[in-house]
Amino acid sequence: MIDRSHDPPLTRQAKILRLSRGSLYYRPRPVSAADRAIMRRIDELHLDYPFAGSRMPRDLLRGEGVQIGRAHVITLMRRMAIEAIYRRPNTSKAAQGHKSYPYLLRGLPVERPNQVWVMDITYIPVRRGFVYLAAVVDWFTRRVLSWRVSITLEGEFCIEAVKEALARHGKPDIFNTDQGSQFTSQPFTGPLIDNNILISMDSKGAWRDNVFVERLWRSVKYEEVYLRAYDTVAEARDSLGRYLDF
Repeated sequence: MIDRSHDPPLTRQAKILRLSRGSLYYRPRPVSAADRAIMRRIDELHLDYPFAGSRMPRDLLRGEGVQIGRAHVITLMRRMAIEAIYRRPNTSKAAQGHKSYPYLLRGLPVERPNQVWVMDITYIPVRRGFVYLAAVVDWFTRRVLSWRVSITLEGEFCIEAVKEALARHGKPDIFNTDQGSQFTSQPFTGPLIDNNILISMDSKGAWRDNVFVERLWRSVKYEEVYLRAYDTVAEARDSLGRYLDF
């Protein structure tokens, strides 16, 4: 929305749009090669120890000769959308103004396809950075119904995956996610509501559902991602597509 070629000075444009003046001059800093290597290792450690918070990865990395503090580990884990899996009062927080929904799967026997679908996002390393993989999975069959790769955590790629799954496989009775902002936004929940699908979101005591999806990510990474070492986003997208089809 800011246009440097317009007559009003940038400070005036920022004031009209209620933007910070500092944001006009900020340029994102690329992730360093050292940090990318650490992120790759944290991802591997998370698959082996999904219950670990920030202290255990810090200590394990130090044991491997990597000098790193807990604050840096926390920063990298947040960038990767990784968090420890354990029983706790709440999971991912919805964005302010977004509606969250109750958890509907506690004690529910899942006995047929298209009864419950689940969705989650994981970090995928590539040579010069990283991308995010989102997948819609049928709970009963464990089948990946649709997926998308994105270079950001904006919600559009999740919405595209849901719409494809609905178009190709019908609709579930219940759609379950965590309370991340990608899943609580109206553009995401709208198609589910329009199709009369019950929305379920992980909350207190629902940590086992995350463990189930983590098992999928473990297979994807050890059977595909870590064997390929993608050079580009396009290569990651193509290779993941072949693996998920397989």
